[in-house]
Amino acid sequence: MSNTVVLGAQWGDEGKGKIVDFLAKDADWVVRFQGGTNAGHTILVEGKQFIMHLIPSGILHPGKKCIIGNGMVVDPPELIREMEALREEGIEVKDRLFVSGRAHVIMPYHKRLDALMERLKGGRQIGTTLRGIGPAYSDKAARWGIRMHDLLHPQRLRERMEEALKVKNLLIERFFGEEGYSLDGLFEEALSWGEILRPYICDTHSLMRKVVASGANILFEGAQGALLDIDHGTYPYVTSSNTTIGGVCTGTGVPLSIVDRVVGIAKAYTTRVGGGPFPTELRGEEGERLRRQGGEYGATTGRPRRCGWLDLVVLRYSAWMDGLTDIAVTKLDVLDGLDSVKVCVAYDIDGEKTDEMPEDLEAFSAAVPVFKTLPGWRRTKGVTRWEDLPKSARAYLEYIEEAISLPVSIVSTGPEREETILR
Repeated sequence: MSNTVVLGAQWGDEGKGKIVDFLAKDADWVVRFQGGTNAGHTILVEGKQFIMHLIPSGILHPGKKCIIGNGMVVDPPELIREMEALREEGIEVKDRLFVSGRAHVIMPYHKRLDALMERLKGGRQIGTTLRGIGPAYSDKAARWGIRMHDLLHPQRLRERMEEALKVKNLLIERFFGEEGYSLDGLFEEALSWGEILRPYICDTHSLMRKVVASGANILFEGAQGALLDIDHGTYPYVTSSNTTIGGVCTGTGVPLSIVDRVVGIAKAYTTRVGGGPFPTELRGEEGERLRRQGGEYGATTGRPRRCGWLDLVVLRYSAWMDGLTDIAVTKLDVLDGLDSVKVCVAYDIDGEKTDEMPEDLEAFSAAVPVFKTLPGWRRTKGVTRWEDLPKSARAYLEYIEEAISLPVSIVSTGPEREETILR
């Protein structure tokens, strides 16, 4: 397997959890490098559903070791709950999970400010998950942040929290007119997180160097998707971290030269959650059918996802930016039973046709999709061999390959591990 990166090639929610779980059987280590509890990776194993928010999906494979990298923002109570939920299912994380001491902590005031600031935007809300992700990354950039290793040093932790609360309470109390936080109460709570997580917090930079030197197979697990990247996505309707290939290096401390393969994950159609432009969105019965058949509700928020036809302009953009070597197409079975399917091959913007994704948000919002219609098929659900797919389903996948000049290496035909075609 060597060293493989798995990245979302659309607006997130592409089914990365299942693909990571599928590839993890050949990995020794699985590493998350960005995001936080705004991610929700859903995996179905022998009829049992697991939803992972912070811990890499590879933890579901016995013996695999997992790292939460420095590029992540960690909500300690949520991490502790996730660990306990796994233990209840007989999955032990001790000596298998390693948390970077450099990863930043999501504090209760981050989640509070997330909700207050989103409310302030009124009709221009981004659609944040309200998990404190943006405010935590903002504090990281502004150098107000508290890091995981701070939880292990009481004096340093209290000093950092005292500095932060001077600003946070001023904003919460004076601007929003709400009650602020007690330093003593919050400090004691944070100390308790540190005591529980102490066995897991370590220098993952040093650990990664040893893992790479050992020749172990590493699987890097991304969260969200390329179009939600803070720099390269549909700003401001994005997340607060780098979801694209560069985040692997900054979020773990490894050089890009160790990466052998970059797998982009794309649904056989397109979805997104929250606000922002979405050229191929279907607002009528067709969109509702995709939502219903695909179970398109956020794993983190439960919100209904916006649904539309596959956008090849977006896929080409992601493929170039991430240096994809191949792609995995998920949820092919959701399109089962349609007489025809459409793919967006270009945009019409103010009368001009383009196959490039516009940089300007207003231009992107004005994009009218140019569609190509292809024949539908009856059933792909549960198919595990390429040659057993209906001819028109194979033709659909081959059209995608030709359009983005990349091979489709994996096809998911259902939520179970076994419902997968490996080419």
